[in-house]
Amino acid sequence: MMFPAASWWTLLALSISITGSPVEVRNSRIILPMTSGLHFSNGTNPVQRDDVRLIDVTLDNAYVFSSVTIGVGGHLRTISYRLIVNTASAITWIGANKRYRPFSNTWFPISITYPYSEYFFAGTLCTDTVEITDGNAVDDMTIGGATETRGVAPFDGMLGMGPRSLSRGLIPTQPERTLETVTERLFMQGSISQPLVGLFFKPSMDSVNLDNGRLVFGDQDPGFNIGNIAYTPRTSRMPASDYWGIDQSIEYGDTEILPLTSGIVDSGMTFIFIASDAYEVYKRVTGAYPDPRTGMLSISLRQYNALLPLEFHISGQTYKLSPNGQIWPRQLNYMIQGIEDGIYLVIKSLDKPTGHGIDFCLGYAFLQRFYSVFDAFSASPRVGFATTPYTNAFTN
Repeated sequence: MMFPAASWWTLLALSISITGSPVEVRNSRIILPMTSGLHFSNGTNPVQRDDVRLIDVTLDNAYVFSSVTIGVGGHLRTISYRLIVNTASAITWIGANKRYRPFSNTWFPISITYPYSEYFFAGTLCTDTVEITDGNAVDDMTIGGATETRGVAPFDGMLGMGPRSLSRGLIPTQPERTLETVTERLFMQGSISQPLVGLFFKPSMDSVNLDNGRLVFGDQDPGFNIGNIAYTPRTSRMPASDYWGIDQSIEYGDTEILPLTSGIVDSGMTFIFIASDAYEVYKRVTGAYPDPRTGMLSISLRQYNALLPLEFHISGQTYKLSPNGQIWPRQLNYMIQGIEDGIYLVIKSLDKPTGHGIDFCLGYAFLQRFYSVFDAFSASPRVGFATTPYTNAFTN
């Protein structure tokens, strides 16, 4: 498994100069409605999609998506685009479904192949106005204009929420240069009071959920009724440190599942992935068995009733994933070729043992239970988590 930084969701904004003049903050936050749910695509189920993305192994008509609608063009030529939100990306590009005509002169051609996903983008770098909401636009933003794409339909492109380090190596003539992100630009021009971006989800209960999430730039929204946010520094271990990587350990009851190690937070993943040796321990303590129909771990109703919380220990805080949070929504079993009353676990294996630099991936199954915050601009980048009204919800 490889995670080269320069090739994973890699680009974003134009560098600008900062003067000593104070910046007037117009808003403390900007909130975008976010559509999050399960989406049929290319005949693959979520198990297939994540496995292809992570370990290049095909198993067996859907995947989790989170998308927002933004405008590009500015003034009288603004066009709305529906973009996939991804925290493992520093790229904003458009043109996959709805055609994009660059307003400015293009810089140079680029192409990006994402090594552990089906996504592909080829096109040009250019500058344009990106309108997040009415009255909150970023001028002269460097984005990608697509001429060829794969795996993105029916969406129009990607909105990258990853750290700017992911853009290193994008410009061949300036291999060490990094490009500013949307979050940074909004903060630097005074549109938001803090350089933070947060993700708030409600657990998916049907195949397509409308407006069941929020993408928050700046301060958190008190209306979300979340707990206190606890932050952890971004890990220093490569290659997780190029992403929103953190250090954590995992326990189940009195059993250590995964020792303290590094991994990533990725809203584009459906499941929670852990190293293969940790996966074997989890399988043993839960009594789960591999289900050949779905490629997932399965348990009986009696085993589910005895299931304990899965504890994620992050910088002195413990986040407990409830038994209900550990299983696939049973009303959606048909989407993974499961039986109607089957109980399937959302913990999956990376198919590589601990010690490879990315030993876990916290995907949507985790993020729909905990509010997540990404500090994109501080001297010491960090990731925060908090409980929500849905942390212990019985939805699956």
